[in-house]
Formats: sequence, C-alpha cells, structure tokens
Amino acid sequence: MKRRDFITLLGGAAAWPFLALGQSERMRHIGVLSSIAEDDPEAKARVGVFEESLRKLGWTSGRNIRIDYRWAAGDAARLKPYAAELVGSAPDVIFAIATTSLAALARETRTVPIVFVQVADPVGGGFVATLARPGGNITGFTQHEFAVGVKWLELLKEIAPRIVRVATIYDSAQPNGPAFLSVIEAGAPSFGVQVSGLPVRDTHEIERGINAFANDPNGGLIVLASALTVARRELIVSLAARSRLPSVYPFRFFATAGGLASYGVDNIDLYRQAASYVDRILKGEKPGELPVQHATKFELVINLKTAKALGLDPPITLLARTDEVIE
Repeated sequence: MKRRDFITLLGGAAAWPFLALGQSERMRHIGVLSSIAEDDPEAKARVGVFEESLRKLGWTSGRNIRIDYRWAAGDAARLKPYAAELVGSAPDVIFAIATTSLAALARETRTVPIVFVQVADPVGGGFVATLARPGGNITGFTQHEFAVGVKWLELLKEIAPRIVRVATIYDSAQPNGPAFLSVIEAGAPSFGVQVSGLPVRDTHEIERGINAFANDPNGGLIVLASALTVARRELIVSLAARSRLPSVYPFRFFATAGGLASYGVDNIDLYRQAASYVDRILKGEKPGELPVQHATKFELVINLKTAKALGLDPPITLLARTDEVIE
C-alpha cells in the first residue's frame, strides 16, 4: 500500500467515530406549558432567558432541539387540553410554568419527565414525595414559600402605617391561594390589621371586589401571584390607584407597571436554573433524583412616584434595603 493511500485510510478511520456521532445525534423535543400569554412582555423575557440558557448548554432550537409552546393566557380551562396535547406528542421533557400548569400535566402523565418553576408547595400539592428526592417524573424550582405572606403584610404596614384593613386578592382557581391567605391572617394581629380574602375568577370579579373593598377607609391590598392576576396586572394597578389603596405585589413587573411595592422571587433567575435541569434530563439524568430547589434570589421594589401620589412617605430605613426604587 502506498504511503499516501495509507494516510488517507488512517485519516478516514480516525474521523469515522466523530462523523457517526454527528449523524446519530437526534432532534430532542421539549414541551412548554405556560399559564400566561405569549405576547406578555414578562413571558417573552422569561422564555428568552430559558432558551438562551439552553443555547449556552449546547441546545439550539432547530438544530438539536424542537420546542413546542402552549400558552393558556390566564384561562385555566385551556390547560387540560394543552397538557394532553403536549404529553401526546411524546416529548423528551416538559417545562411546566406555575402550579396550575403542573397540575394539568401531572394528571396526564406519570412517565414523561417534567421540570417546573413557580410552584409554592410541590410536596403539599402531591407532585413530589420529598424535596430532596422527588422520586417520580417531576422536579423543579419552587417560588414563594407561604411564610412570605407575612413579609408582604409587614411591607404594606411599613409603607402605609394607617392601614387597618387588608384584602388579599387571589385567583379562586389557584390551589395555593387559601394557604397564603391563612398565613397572612395568622400574622394580622401582630400588625393591628384585619385581613379578608378576595377570591376572583375574572375581570368583572376583580373590578367588583376592589371597588367594594375601597368603600371603607384605611384599606390596603395584597395581590397573590397567579396567571389571572399577572394577566390583569394593569387593571389591578389602575384600580388600586383610582381607589387610593396602597398595595403590595409578588413580582417586580407589578411595581414597574405602577404598583406601589413588590417583594418576590427573581423569576428570570428561576428560568435560567430550570434550563440546567432540562439539560441534565436530556443528557440522561432522572427527574426523581434531581432535588427540588428553593428560589434564592428575591427583589424588593418600591415605586416612589406611586407612593407620592398616594400621599405616602416610605421610611428611609425601608428605602435603604430596597433593591430598586422607581422614581
């Protein structure tokens, strides 16, 4: 054999494993079920971070992964058929956004791996056996623990000390609402306030509930996180402003929309972390062996412009520990 032929043969043999590896790489399939709307700016920001984080881990849409989204846009009735569609498409993993999305998916499958975000109590909800060892096909990243309800109440009273009545607005379709309300009610005596629940199902009930509560003086609002309250955040913020009700919200984007104050999880960070679990599952790890993790990054935001419009003067000690002051 000539030396040139031998080198060519050797080179081809050396390259074969790499060519075979490239040819055998199959397109992986990720399903995503979100409870909010596709055109919501917050949804776009979260999904952008999720996909960017996947790219950094070697997964590019259209090259080695296909991502199918379903958006419920605040309509809980859409979640069941969307969950069935995603499970029926036999994805490698499903990304579940929020408790209602996870609940819909958990009813459809016990085998397809699921990674969740923004779920307050995955053990109490029956989704995982324990946080350390979920044990089934589900794992992910929690949102607020119920104890944060007292933090919201404390923040509201610190900004508006004259408040003696607090209405807690929550989506009646959201299973965690009553648990948050219970914690807030338990903390109420320490702050000298009376707490009432304001369950809502749609725009009409939001308007009617806030307007009725505003009829009596010295009231304030705590708004719980849900697809409904996120989708109707501009309405809630405008009603609170019109009724001159100091209000505390669960996420930064409520405050940037004109809400008085927010304290809650940095959701963008959660989506970044969720991508890491999707990556690990695509590479062969089992969701039941990946521990559920608590959110670690929280943000306190005060809208000083809104505070001044309400005649409030947040104390310097509060502003000093605020992550962002909107002026």
